[in-house]
Amino acid sequence: MENSSKFTLFDSLIWGGAGLSLLGLVGLMWCVVIVWRARRAQLPDEDMRAVMARVLPLNLGALFVSVIGLMLVIVGIFLN
Repeated sequence: MENSSKFTLFDSLIWGGAGLSLLGLVGLMWCVVIVWRARRAQLPDEDMRAVMARVLPLNLGALFVSVIGLMLVIVGIFLN
């Protein structure tokens, strides 16, 4: 096996996927913080449902970004 120190397309795929995964993780943490603050505020049921309805698409989007990033990392590792 040849050990080259060049930065290849597959290396960028791995690092890009890792960056996307971290971005998704930050988004998930942000959703947790929003819901945690709403719970600490002891909002009425209707307001809590409104907060949850607002956070749900953000949560799913962050999860999607994280999964896509992890998939890119796996593909980059397999193809490298």
